[in-house]
Amino acid sequence: MPLWLDPLQRLVEAGGSVLVVIALVAMVLFSLALERIWYFRITYRRARRALIRRWVSRDDHLTWSARTLREVWTRELIARLRRPLPWLKLLVALCPLLGLLGTVTGMIAVFDGLAMSETSQARAMADGVARATLPTLTGMAVAVVGLLFTSRLEYIIRREDQRLHDRLARAVEETDA
Repeated sequence: MPLWLDPLQRLVEAGGSVLVVIALVAMVLFSLALERIWYFRITYRRARRALIRRWVSRDDHLTWSARTLREVWTRELIARLRRPLPWLKLLVALCPLLGLLGTVTGMIAVFDGLAMSETSQARAMADGVARATLPTLTGMAVAVVGLLFTSRLEYIIRREDQRLHDRLARAVEETDA
């Protein structure tokens, strides 16, 4: 076996194949999180500045149609910021379930091994239970970190929605003054 696959082999030995699935889900989850950070820091800010410039360059700011257009533009921009949120929530919810699956399959393997051997070995049982609970611990840890990020992202989205409306109103006031 190649040397670079050795950590993966130890991972499978320690917690089973479900632990590898949890690791893959965690990679996707954290990749989406990094993408959102990148999007917010670079792409969103550029789009926000462009939207403010477009709003200020309009002649009409006071009519109902102008305010409706402003609302549509802001909702469109915030929707792009919110786009991967359902996927993040799905992956966060999936992690503990995968951990539970790993624990159940691990416990089945432990009891199967004990049934095959005619002696009851407490040490083998303890090792098997420890191995079976590792996926639950991993699934919960990934879910907690993912939940913290998802909550933070929702807070940022709410804050940016309010700030965008404030900046649009302020930009018009500054040009009128």
